[in-house]
Amino acid sequence: MTSSRSRAPKEEWERWTRSPEALAPPGPAMEFPDLGAHCSEPSCQRLDFLPLKCDACSGIFCADHVAYAQHHCGSAYQKDIQVPVCPLCNVPVPVARGEPPDRAVGEHIDRDCRSDPAQQKRKIFTNKCERSGCRQREMMKLTCERCGRNFCIKHRHPLDHDCSGEGHPTSKAGLAAISRSQGLASSASTIPSPSRTLPSSTSPSRATTQSPSRTVPPVITLQNGLSEDEALQRALELSLAETKPQIPSSQEEEDLALAQALSASEAEYQRQQAQSRSLKPSNCSLC
Repeated sequence: MTSSRSRAPKEEWERWTRSPEALAPPGPAMEFPDLGAHCSEPSCQRLDFLPLKCDACSGIFCADHVAYAQHHCGSAYQKDIQVPVCPLCNVPVPVARGEPPDRAVGEHIDRDCRSDPAQQKRKIFTNKCERSGCRQREMMKLTCERCGRNFCIKHRHPLDHDCSGEGHPTSKAGLAAISRSQGLASSASTIPSPSRTLPSSTSPSRATTQSPSRTVPPVITLQNGLSEDEALQRALELSLAETKPQIPSSQEEEDLALAQALSASEAEYQRQQAQSRSLKPSNCSLC
């Protein structure tokens, strides 16, 4: 009994050692259970002892799924850096990270492109914005009323370009009044003064002798011996002097003062014309 019982475990041991499982070498998973990592691809989940890390999405993958296209990487666009090329001049256009390439190519065509179509288009947009750092060009001039500088549509308001102009700008009505006054002054300078003819009192005959006409240079005297241009300049200086105190006058008051000065000068001019007509002698002779 004892010999049969002792013989049974020995036979089982010999039979197990001769089996293929016993002859096969022990697996690495059994010896190193913490070595390696599983593939992050849901359809794979393979335990890889040499895992690879994706440089775009930082995922762990096996050698078969480490490529961007194999695991459908959502951050592959960050590594796909391409430089757009201008379709007109075939010059590479630098693009900042995150900037749309279409916008960079459009700005290149509007500003720096050397092709003929781009240069013809650039001739239309000749009004460059004078704000520092802005290179936008417009088809028409957008002049600031305060500082008189040219700006683009985005920077046309005084607050957008840090306007340095002081005081109130001259309105369109004031500019029109000044142009009318200049027109009156130019027309007055072209009117010759009337010549005076005096009859001879010492002649015994009834016929009157006329002295030769003598042209007098046109000099129009206005208030305090000032010409019309000087009076207008004086009125403008007075209107500007009134704006120097701490409480500046409104634009309407300036236009009113300018209009009053112009009306006064025009009335004085008409009065001088009426006096010159009254002094003109009659052509009829006394019998």
